[in-house]
Amino acid sequence: MEEEKKVLTGDQCQVDIEFTDEYRSRLPSLTDAILVSCQQERAIANFDSVMIPSKESVIGIIQDLKGLLFPGYFGHQGLDSYSLRYHLGNEIHHLFEKLASQISRSIRHECRRLHSICTLCTDRGQKDALEFLEKVPFLRGILSGDVQAAYDGDPAAKSLDEIIFSYPGILAITVYRVAHELHIQGVPLLPRIMTEYAHSVTGIDIHPGAKIGRDFFIDHGTGVVIGETTEIGDRVKIYQGVTLGAMSFPKDPRGNIIRGRKRHPTIEEEVTIYSNATILGATVIGARSVIGGNTWITRDVPPDTIVTIPDPRLEYRGNHK
Repeated sequence: MEEEKKVLTGDQCQVDIEFTDEYRSRLPSLTDAILVSCQQERAIANFDSVMIPSKESVIGIIQDLKGLLFPGYFGHQGLDSYSLRYHLGNEIHHLFEKLASQISRSIRHECRRLHSICTLCTDRGQKDALEFLEKVPFLRGILSGDVQAAYDGDPAAKSLDEIIFSYPGILAITVYRVAHELHIQGVPLLPRIMTEYAHSVTGIDIHPGAKIGRDFFIDHGTGVVIGETTEIGDRVKIYQGVTLGAMSFPKDPRGNIIRGRKRHPTIEEEVTIYSNATILGATVIGARSVIGGNTWITRDVPPDTIVTIPDPRLEYRGNHK
């Protein structure tokens, strides 16, 4: 009988290593080289500076906000009409402190970056945090419309609960709506951290500067890109792979990109855009139009228009008789 072969786990395979001076002696010079690279112009390093926002804390704020925007779905469950007031009050107090701290950090960092003197960062952080939290009832109302639009637009949806719990489009829209409010308040850094977090977990990239109307539905969602100056009307539905992007980036005489100009599409109300459509530049898609899949659009589309590409010529091969 053959002897059984032993399978060793990773921990069992570990052996003690004796580090030699030959390799250790090279570490100081490596440290010096990295130090020099950190001190070079345009180095990607952050030192001799104020504390920047914590990405982990900002993601934590998003998770906490979901508990305010969708009470009973996320965070503490088992709520009833008697405990809800206490729960909401407790969450609001904690969120106010967390959000004010991260906003203050972002403002202080922006002042340092722009070489300006900042003496009111803490006060403005608290003011902006309170201003945002006062918008939570408004956000709950508009998100309710987004959830209903997803239910009305997807026959596979069994309930509103399923959509809130599991649809990546709703997560991306929720984070966008939070980030957009902070963006229009002028809070630096945090809005982009939030939407890029949503991008990383859903595959849906929505810039916080985009303007999106009510009852917005993203079906499936993977690969959707919505640029900074995009404007979207009410009751718009888009599918996976849709790009609402820019055609080109105008530059000033020094070769620097000119920022702040309108460079992304405007999608009017009740438009449907099917998968992998690409709409570029300051193009206007008229109300109630339907944009077919895999189309490439760089000029305006009148209202009540259907845009498609010709049927491809398909060729079938095989031994079928």
